[in-house]
Amino acid sequence: MARPPVAKLMDYGKFKYENAQKARESRRNQTNTVIKEMKLRPKIDSHDYETKKGHVVRFLRAGDKVKITIMFRGREQSRPELGYNLLKKLAADVEEFGFVESSPKQDGRNMLMVLGPHKKKTEARAEIRAERDRKAAERHADAESERSEQADHRTQHAEQPVVKKKRGPADNLDPDVDLS
Repeated sequence: MARPPVAKLMDYGKFKYENAQKARESRRNQTNTVIKEMKLRPKIDSHDYETKKGHVVRFLRAGDKVKITIMFRGREQSRPELGYNLLKKLAADVEEFGFVESSPKQDGRNMLMVLGPHKKKTEARAEIRAERDRKAAERHADAESERSEQADHRTQHAEQPVVKKKRGPADNLDPDVDLS
């Protein structure tokens, strides 16, 4: 401690404002996890399964968790192994994009499983943004080359004089029109 004690005089309003700015900045950098839900039935067709799997992959690539619910109706409730096998198959199919966060559990008429992404949301967003920028640059380069090709084509054809062929009565395509 210093002798005599040192006190710092400060503007309290400025202090509160700076603390609020720091809090806002930290909230902006924070990512909140979103849980997307995908509902299936035990007797799902292969094409429908592929479509739902595509949605799950898209969610996992975006960095979101996915809750998969299998709804059992009527007699399907006596065969929970169908739902369990379907969930295991889905988990194996999307293994490169995510992992099983909670294993399949029966909850009344439904069976639930949660998949988590391998990448964090911020990493996934940065990757998507980089991919989008790369595609935009590629499109821009293609458009630029197309423009230069068109300009070259115009200069080549502008040098050649256009010769119009005189049409005679034999060239008449419409018999109702008399050219004489």
